[in-house]
Amino acid sequence: MSRFFVMSLLFGLTFSQTASLCAPSEYVIHVEKRECAYCLAINTTICAGFCMTRDSNGKKLLLKSALSQNVCTYKEMLYQTALIPGCPHHTIPYYSYPVAVSCKCGKCNTDYSDCVHEKVKTNYCTKPQKLCNM
Repeated sequence: MSRFFVMSLLFGLTFSQTASLCAPSEYVIHVEKRECAYCLAINTTICAGFCMTRDSNGKKLLLKSALSQNVCTYKEMLYQTALIPGCPHHTIPYYSYPVAVSCKCGKCNTDYSDCVHEKVKTNYCTKPQKLCNM
């Protein structure tokens, strides 16, 4: 093997995490309850971006642990709670949501992340909107 190839490989393995573009990004969540008069638009942060992945074309030659792909996920998060306006007294008017403090490239944990490949287009309001800046 050439010396240049080995040095390039070592450099890539060492700095692949720093080359990824995974970071907290601004995001708007639209929340509404059937019983409440308004839809709440919440400004928050989520983890989004690019993580280095491996080509799995040689999956017969690799260990199973080498086949898992990294995703941009939460390293540190906190939960905040917002009050949905216009709710009747018998309804719980609170909505809790995660706020990304820091992000990392890692395995997708379904305990607190949506690991679906397809983007769901349901983030909109059908009722009058109120903005919540947290």
